[in-house]
Amino acid sequence: MGDWFGRAKIGFTHAQSPLTLQNKDGTTTDLLKLCERAVPPCQLNPFLFNGHAQTMYTAVNEHGPHIYYRRRIFDADHKTYTGSFAVDFAVSPHQDVDETLPPRTAYFAEEDFAKISSDDTKPMLFILHGLSGGSHEVYLRYAIEPLVTNGGGWEACVVNARGCANSPVTSGVLFNARATWDLRQVVNWARKTFPNRPLFGLGFSLGANILTNYVAEEGASCQLKAAISVGNPFDLEVCNKALQMTLMGKVYHRVMGTNMKRLINSHKESVLKYTNLDLDRIQRVTYLYEFDREVQTVTWGYPTENAYYRDASSADALLAIRIPFMAIAALDDPVAVQEGIPFGEFKLNPYTVLCTTSLGGHLSWFEFGGGRWHAKPICNFLNLMVSEIDLDAAAAVNDSSDGKEPESPQFKTRFSPVRRKLEILKE
Repeated sequence: MGDWFGRAKIGFTHAQSPLTLQNKDGTTTDLLKLCERAVPPCQLNPFLFNGHAQTMYTAVNEHGPHIYYRRRIFDADHKTYTGSFAVDFAVSPHQDVDETLPPRTAYFAEEDFAKISSDDTKPMLFILHGLSGGSHEVYLRYAIEPLVTNGGGWEACVVNARGCANSPVTSGVLFNARATWDLRQVVNWARKTFPNRPLFGLGFSLGANILTNYVAEEGASCQLKAAISVGNPFDLEVCNKALQMTLMGKVYHRVMGTNMKRLINSHKESVLKYTNLDLDRIQRVTYLYEFDREVQTVTWGYPTENAYYRDASSADALLAIRIPFMAIAALDDPVAVQEGIPFGEFKLNPYTVLCTTSLGGHLSWFEFGGGRWHAKPICNFLNLMVSEIDLDAAAAVNDSSDGKEPESPQFKTRFSPVRRKLEILKE
């Protein structure tokens, strides 16, 4: 029946022998079965009948669920990636108002943050938002609201990209699509501060790309028990070129470029103080790829924006993931386009499962009468991992890789899925 009346088709891409998971009752299941249980039917608003309609509807002034936050500014502990970044912790409702921060967000009092450590066993979720966004984004609040309110039982925090969500810029180190260092610091801090909590990751769009790279860079040593990627533009170069090829794609490129230009302008004094960026040239930017040409290449030394896209993409990184990992993608997403999804890599790594919907747009999935569908599989997956899976048991992986990889290459070689082309030189 196809996508009749907003009923999207759901598909799964996975290894021939998915990751085996140990249940708490001693039985076993696998990652694919868990994902299939987590994903409900996808019934979307029939009047938002394609990816463009779904995506553009996000511009409607929708309030969404109320999530309250307390903010903490972390000083970067890396010798190269200096500066600071803001982390917003989901907390109980409060009446504090700080006009300098997003709605329902206020800073932690020093004495309260000093007492934040705990020996409890609550699951804790780390969230990364999309391009130029923050903890206030509606798609993000819909996803975590069932987990952190009304006895959901979860703790959660949003790691804001530097300069986003009204956070200060205190060095020349800005964010980029492979900026995994701030997330790594917060996860390591949480592991020490909450030694008994199982930790999980959730990323949206550009944040999903960063999360995927982080999980891959950590490999088998990753502190997270599982992670979810939503609307990931896995191949940034493919997505960039696809956007340039259509009129609507250029509209999205313009909107994203304008948002990034506005973000830079909001930190004009800091940009002038800490960076060598040419603000006059940035003011003449129209599209996102032009912005990346003026900012990412100048900041990091990439020769072109396409070189940056190739280096920061997370498509290859999928092969290095060694924790349970579910990705959710809409095949009609006009930003993180279907052509950029690494289906082959998902088939080779038993730790990963891709769930696709035929409808949904970019981080949209609007349901009829309100609500966002993507919140359901996200919360279901995370709650199943916590309630049914023995997170401390060593996961067994079958040898099969779906027959796509040769048993032995002709030459003695090694492919590194996370090797960077950009080398950060020591001072």
